Amino acid sequence: MKNIILFAIALLCTGSVNAQLPVESYAQLPNMSKVSLSPSGKAVAYLQNYEGNLVLTVHDLKTHKKNYILQTDNKTIALGWYDWASDDMLLFGANYTKVQRGVKYTTSRLFKFDLKNPTDELVQINRAYRNEIPAQFQDDVISILPEQPTKILVQTDFDMANKPSVYILDIAKDRREKVVRARRKISSWIADQQGNVRMGYGFEGITAYYMLYDNETKDLTDFYTFQARGPEAIHILGFDKDPNIIYLTALHNGKNALFKADITKRPLLPQLIFSDPAYDFDGSIIYSHDGRAIGFSHSNLDNSRVYWDEDRKLLQRSLKAALPSYDTVVISMSADNKKYIAYGDSDQDSGTYLIGDRETSSLAGLGRLYPDITGDNYLGKQRVSFKARDGLEIEGYLTLPKAFDAAAPTIIFPHGGPYSRDYAGFDYWSELLASRGFVVFQPNFRGSFGYGFDFFNEANQGWGGKMQDDLQDAANWLIAEKYALKNKICIGGASYGGYAALMAVVKHPETFQCAASFAGVTDLESIVSRARFFTNKELVRDQFGQDTDKLEAQSPVNYAKQINRPVLLIHGDDDKVVPVNHSRDMADELEDHNKKFKYIELEDGNHHLSYQAHRVKTLTEFLAFFEKHLK
Repeated sequence: MKNIILFAIALLCTGSVNAQLPVESYAQLPNMSKVSLSPSGKAVAYLQNYEGNLVLTVHDLKTHKKNYILQTDNKTIALGWYDWASDDMLLFGANYTKVQRGVKYTTSRLFKFDLKNPTDELVQINRAYRNEIPAQFQDDVISILPEQPTKILVQTDFDMANKPSVYILDIAKDRREKVVRARRKISSWIADQQGNVRMGYGFEGITAYYMLYDNETKDLTDFYTFQARGPEAIHILGFDKDPNIIYLTALHNGKNALFKADITKRPLLPQLIFSDPAYDFDGSIIYSHDGRAIGFSHSNLDNSRVYWDEDRKLLQRSLKAALPSYDTVVISMSADNKKYIAYGDSDQDSGTYLIGDRETSSLAGLGRLYPDITGDNYLGKQRVSFKARDGLEIEGYLTLPKAFDAAAPTIIFPHGGPYSRDYAGFDYWSELLASRGFVVFQPNFRGSFGYGFDFFNEANQGWGGKMQDDLQDAANWLIAEKYALKNKICIGGASYGGYAALMAVVKHPETFQCAASFAGVTDLESIVSRARFFTNKELVRDQFGQDTDKLEAQSPVNYAKQINRPVLLIHGDDDKVVPVNHSRDMADELEDHNKKFKYIELEDGNHHLSYQAHRVKTLTEFLAFFEKHLK
């Protein structure tokens, strides 16, 4: 323990302090991310930022030799995921853009990298045969088979569009054997910890269902049916080592909670494991290498973990004792439980990866996400709450500039989704803006995930209504609490946040001096119309409704004539979530009405600013726009 304390503190408390960091320090892709230890603990894999490109790297911890497997700028190809199939084999999925009937969509492929026989060429596996459908997604691994080290289970729709079959894929030989044929009712399959397919999931319209699969008879039987966005909805997280026990989320006292259930018993009788009276359960099950469920994660917990396994409890306590000011969690463990990767952050550190060895009680630094943003350069967030006009309590996160002592120019920055939420922890938008003297507030307005079913359901056909009013109420609260200067408030956001920013200057130009939107939705009728090309079209229609008059009334593009505040629009032309026509059409309408606006289109830009140069450009433009209109 003594070695851990001394080494860790020496490592984590070092950090430069500058008066003002450049935009690039915030806008760069993480210096290191997605770190994973090999099963033996002899090597570590991670994504490394090299001059704006992400490089999938495997580092041998003994020889310090590095294999550079894939380098990408996230334009033509983007890494979706990777995992260790064995100590010598890494699997990864890569995403590409395709266009069909004028609609852009993502497609994925599966690759392997053999550390014993490395090559410079990417080796694709699980390809479609000549007589098969060229499936959209070919990298969906549902099990790395525990008893067959060179084989995995993959589900791919080679036989029936959007309805996958399941195959045993021999990684070494790139040969597959079908073990479960596609069914019209099943959109995805679930395997247990032994690698056997046990359940299927599907939906029809807005009705969703889970079905049990019998490996001997090959029959499907009904298990549980529910409305996809209804209060009876469940989500299966995975199986226990006992192949008849599942873990799932379902409502408990109005909020999502964690349950387990025996799938052999009828009716379904979930047993409550954990509930948070204040928040929806938002975590997952933590598994050991041998498939045992050893705990779960949940954001509103100390170190966001609860362990059932005594050995893991001991390790977590040791880390907390060694780094008391940090929230530190184990994110990867060797099969023998002797070596591990941990991730920690604090009010002085935006995020650091560590590598530990339990045999030597050592803990060493591996890398930081954002090396410049430590010490006094890291401002961090405060969790606060305010009451909306109808008395409902709304939570949010406040980031204050250094040495804040009086009301200041303020930016309200609603999140995207809207079925998501903001959390504590590093955020490059809020950190950059606060570093330049702005107060930044990120409210979890109604419609956000995390605050119960009724709160979440406000987003269903609720765009532009109460969830929009919450942003105006947030501005009033910021003024009353002397965080914000009246007449010195702007609003900005991305995706849904961009929509909310534009609607704010439509509804409340007296409050908001300007609005900045990245990849913002501007035309709800267009969203509903585009859904006809996808399998979830009925869910989209349920989410937004099909009343064209209402959709038009909820769409910023129809209010350009009324907008009398400056507007910034930025959008990538390869956005497959919110197509670029949303910002193009908004810009055209603003131009037709001689409004003050600036439109920037990012060539090959996507919805997530995953190309570093685009992120730098976007944050630079947002910052300049807010400084022009608030200072």
